[in-house]
Amino acid sequence: MSGSNPIHVVGGGLAGSEAAWQIAEAGLPVVLHEMRPLRATEAHRTEGLAELVCSNSFRSDDAEQNAVGLLHQEMRRLGSLIMRAGDANQVPAGGALAVDRDGFSRAVTAALAAHPRVTVVREEIDGLPPAAWDSVIVATGPLTAPGLAEGIRGLTGAESLAFFDAIAPIVHRESIDMDVAWFQSRYDKAGPGGTGADYINCPLDREQYAAFVAALVAGEATAFKDWEASTPYFDGCLPIEVMAERGPETLRHGPMKPFGLTNPHNPTVKAYAIVQLRQDNALGTLYNMVGFQTKLRHAEQVRIFRTIPGLERAEFARLGGLHRNTYLDSPRLLDATLRLRAAPRLRFAGQITGCEGYVESAAVGLMAGRFAAAERQGRSLPPLPPTTALGALIAHITGGHVTAEEAGAPRSFQPMNVNFGLFPPLDRAPKAPDGKRLRGTEKAQAKKRALTDRARADLSAWLGEPGLPAAAE
Repeated sequence: MSGSNPIHVVGGGLAGSEAAWQIAEAGLPVVLHEMRPLRATEAHRTEGLAELVCSNSFRSDDAEQNAVGLLHQEMRRLGSLIMRAGDANQVPAGGALAVDRDGFSRAVTAALAAHPRVTVVREEIDGLPPAAWDSVIVATGPLTAPGLAEGIRGLTGAESLAFFDAIAPIVHRESIDMDVAWFQSRYDKAGPGGTGADYINCPLDREQYAAFVAALVAGEATAFKDWEASTPYFDGCLPIEVMAERGPETLRHGPMKPFGLTNPHNPTVKAYAIVQLRQDNALGTLYNMVGFQTKLRHAEQVRIFRTIPGLERAEFARLGGLHRNTYLDSPRLLDATLRLRAAPRLRFAGQITGCEGYVESAAVGLMAGRFAAAERQGRSLPPLPPTTALGALIAHITGGHVTAEEAGAPRSFQPMNVNFGLFPPLDRAPKAPDGKRLRGTEKAQAKKRALTDRARADLSAWLGEPGLPAAAE
């Protein structure tokens, strides 16, 4: 392949933006195609690149005890633009890395616009990319344009799978009653840029909780279209009312759990359930309702959510919504470098591959960009160790999923967040310094430390392979 031909990236979300950055940083020209603002989507509200349409959280930043925190660390080591912009625009969020969504998008957009090897073109790719584009990364995310989705289905002969992803409401901070609510992170844990008092907490007693759950279950939800009726939800992002339907205690053991929190207004009384709100912008004027993604109608959201103590006079900057996510049967369709087996000039990245989460989408975009750059430059990029967070995620997407189709069962590949369950097991169980077996919490924590230590060592070895591009340490 000619090194002078640009690599094309379709889609300016987190995955596409990261892929374009990695290609440009490798010394190659790249064209990033983004259809907004010429064509809007059901979820986006701006024309900025890498716009966050759901939560503003990149989740845990703990690289010792959490797989997504380890993924953060690995991406930083590989010069991730998404992580650089996230770190520069963080807002307090306990042990999580949360960002000012507008500042984050502006930072990514500005960085790509200023890069001499990046060209951003605002246009919709309606159908398969032109044949003249000999290297393409499709990173169109969960809202892939119908024409392109149909082209992919026609090329592969396989139906894409789909699920629903709901958006949580955002509340104006000044409308929250702080005589009822209070600031505290769970177990007072301080995260990046945080103080240990980074969430606003709204307490419910048993009676209030029961009434709230009943209202959710009875609330009027957005009606499904005929073609949406059989689309499954992703369990990691269930609408709050769907969780409520699974049992009266589900929410208080999920997003409304009261553990690790003490109400300073009434410290001797333990709340039966608690709603948490997380800072959504750098100014601290907006807070999103954690875990409250929903498909309820807007009027129902206002009515029901204002029954939460502390939110009786809540003013909403944005109410929850619902959009359809589309993703490939990647273990069947993609090779180990994310190329479409039926048309190797096409690579895929981000949520369309069947990963889930902002960070995971960007991570797959990072590797797609590196794979494409290496191929263009005639380099052989060694496979990522599956013991790393990046490697485990790519391995799951491209072949780590076991299906039961041979027995006549339907396909079961589902979107997946990075987690330690994707990592190969340790050769031997960690032990206490005196050689004794560990149990309970100590055993779990020691196992996670061993997994993350192994991942860091293996990534360092991989980065030392000849021919690999330099990484930011």
